[in-house]
Parts: sequence; structure tokens; C-alpha cells
Amino acid sequence: MQKLSGADFEPVRPFFEAAAEAAQRATCRKARCGSVIVKEGRVIGTGYNSPLLDKEENRTCDNDYDASKKRAYGRTCCVHAEWRAILDASKRYPDKIDGSTIYFMRIDDDGNFTPAGDPFCTVCSRLAAESGIAYFALWNEDGAYIYDAEEYNRKSYEFFSQTV
Repeated sequence: MQKLSGADFEPVRPFFEAAAEAAQRATCRKARCGSVIVKEGRVIGTGYNSPLLDKEENRTCDNDYDASKKRAYGRTCCVHAEWRAILDASKRYPDKIDGSTIYFMRIDDDGNFTPAGDPFCTVCSRLAAESGIAYFALWNEDGAYIYDAEEYNRKSYEFFSQTV
């Protein structure tokens, strides 16, 4: 993992800002998230979290589920920002996704950056690595954290094995 702060953060700031702009389109009730995929300094994919196909009738987050039958990540109705960005890049620039970086941003209701925290979504981490994305970037208050995609995947699984 590489941490970028201060002057080192400035070259990647525009990509986090682009991810925050994508998050403005999010309709998820739990978090407003956006992602962009960047290759050679150019955004090649954009995504935000919202129900399937952006249709309100596909929202199921208010449904009751038997927790013994479905894990928490399987009960969310929203397509994650990372998934949408990967699909977007794969459709528009299929030859560019290998070796790219995905930038993830969470914003508050006023559009301000909010900390991403530690890697934790194992579905996003697997999909990013499997699609050929090389790096996963998160913004936190003390700077940007750039993870190798496989390291991000390992850390996502470690998140759930930690004891409190």
C-alpha cells in the first residue's frame, strides 16, 4: 500500500474529484459512492451506486430477509459504484482496463468527501482484480491509499476476520 498526502496527493486529486462527481448521481439510501477507472491519466469508466438499472422499482433495501439464508452483501439492492465503473470501462474501452486504477469516493449529502475507511468489500475487490485493474485507491482524511488490487482483496477479507 502506498499513502499519498500533501503535494504527493495533488496529481490524483482530480480522479477523486471525478469519483465524487459520479457519487452525486447515487441514489442508494445508505451511502453515496462513486468510482472512476483511470488509465494513462484518462478516465475510462465511471460508476455510482443505485438500484439495478437505476430503476426505483428495483429497490429492495427495505425488504425483510431471513439472515440465515442470505449474507448481508447479498441483500443490498444497489449496484456498487465499482461494479458500474468496471462495466462501463469494459464496454467502452475493453482494451484499456488491464493495468488501470479504480478510485473510490464516498460523499455526504452536501457533496463533501467522506473517509472510505479500510478495504472491506470482498465482491468489489474480487471483481476489480479479476477484471485486470491493477490498483484500488481510497480517500481518507489523512490522504489517499493506493493498494495493489490483490493486496486490496486480501485486506478486504482480513477486515472481516478482525476481532473487536
